[in-house]
Amino acid sequence: MQATSSLHNLLLLFLLAGLDPSKTQISPKEGWQVYSSAQDPDGRCICTVVAPEQNLCSRDAKSRQLRQLLEKVQNMSQSIEVLNLRTQRDFQYVLKMETQMKGLKAKFRQIEDDRKTLMTKHFQELKEKMDELLPLIPVLEQYKTDAKLITQFKEEIRNLSAVLTGIQEEIGAYDYEELHQRVLSLESRLRDCMKKLTCGKLMKITGPITVKTSGTRFGAWMTDPLASEKNNRVWYMDSYTNNKVVREYKSIADFISGAESRTYSLPFKWAGTNHVVYNGSLYFNKYQSNIIIKYSFDLGRVLAQRSLEYAGFHNVYPYTWGGFSDIDLMADEIGLWAVYATNQNAGNIVISQLNQDTLEVTQSWSTGYPKRSAGESFMICGTLYVTNSHLTGAKVYYSYSTKTSTYEYTDIPFHNQYFHISMLDYNARDRALYAWNNGHQVLFNVTLFHIIKTEDDT
Repeated sequence: MQATSSLHNLLLLFLLAGLDPSKTQISPKEGWQVYSSAQDPDGRCICTVVAPEQNLCSRDAKSRQLRQLLEKVQNMSQSIEVLNLRTQRDFQYVLKMETQMKGLKAKFRQIEDDRKTLMTKHFQELKEKMDELLPLIPVLEQYKTDAKLITQFKEEIRNLSAVLTGIQEEIGAYDYEELHQRVLSLESRLRDCMKKLTCGKLMKITGPITVKTSGTRFGAWMTDPLASEKNNRVWYMDSYTNNKVVREYKSIADFISGAESRTYSLPFKWAGTNHVVYNGSLYFNKYQSNIIIKYSFDLGRVLAQRSLEYAGFHNVYPYTWGGFSDIDLMADEIGLWAVYATNQNAGNIVISQLNQDTLEVTQSWSTGYPKRSAGESFMICGTLYVTNSHLTGAKVYYSYSTKTSTYEYTDIPFHNQYFHISMLDYNARDRALYAWNNGHQVLFNVTLFHIIKTEDDT
């Protein structure tokens, strides 16, 4: 074993020294004699040697030098091995860092490429935000006026409170009847103020909230805006033609679960989807006519019917989606309305206020907006709001005030989630828009801007 190990170390020493073992001659008296060397198929070195006399190895000074050299070679081999491991580790680290540097370089290049695009996008977003804020300027100005009125009310209440406190301390100091009348007057003014708060200008539409998915692509569903708080009945009318069955549900929860409370078979088929329930009665357009029907749910019979003079019907002047939507019946805080078009008004929208009992037209307004270009429409506080489409991208595009007989173009977007709206009606009690959206019954919330007017403004 010692001879083999020594032989191995000797060969290693030869190789490190750059010597060819086959050409090195060493006298037997001095050390090892090498006769030949070769390589096996695996590349290992094979040598034929003659060992020196045993007694010479232990005493030979060169043997000691050889052993010292062998020890140094072993130490160097270990150092080289450690250095190799460290080099491999550092090389892997360098490769990893190179990958990270390439990734950072790519990111910096992307940031540089996108810088102009991002700046343009952010500028556009800021511009849109500013455009949204512009309508609020007159709103803030009006609130300054409203704040003065509210401050007046607060001051009067404070004065009356002081008077009442004084009465408790000194009965008879003021006339009771006079004080009572002042309290009643203030209460009346406060009630009038609250009534004015129910009306306002449409500022925003949010949602929708999907209540249920049922029926065909076209239909109508509604609640009564004049019903009491405990009365939450829902009425459901599927399709826009060839139907006269109305389904009733006691509440929204029953409507969602499908628990019908009653069904009504109307004496006539209806046309379109623009019906309305108002004060316990259903108002609808009789099929293939311009006749309006008032049907009482409680009595189960027709209470009134009347022809809407000159109104187009049976897809003569429908909304953009068709569906016999020529005559749109609706209600708001002011009362009952009919929206339609006539030849006399060149196919443009006509707004008529109706007597809810007799169905007589009490007043009409002719607009310049083509009925066939309107997606849907609804009334809020005597103002008609018209959408420009029934499809994706629809928005409230036009409004007409019956109070001032003026119109304006608006830009109030809303989310047409299911891509096709065939019914859109405002409910004043719920302060919401009821919609039939491609077989989905949905609700939109509305935001109104309220203006409190003083007696001097009226």
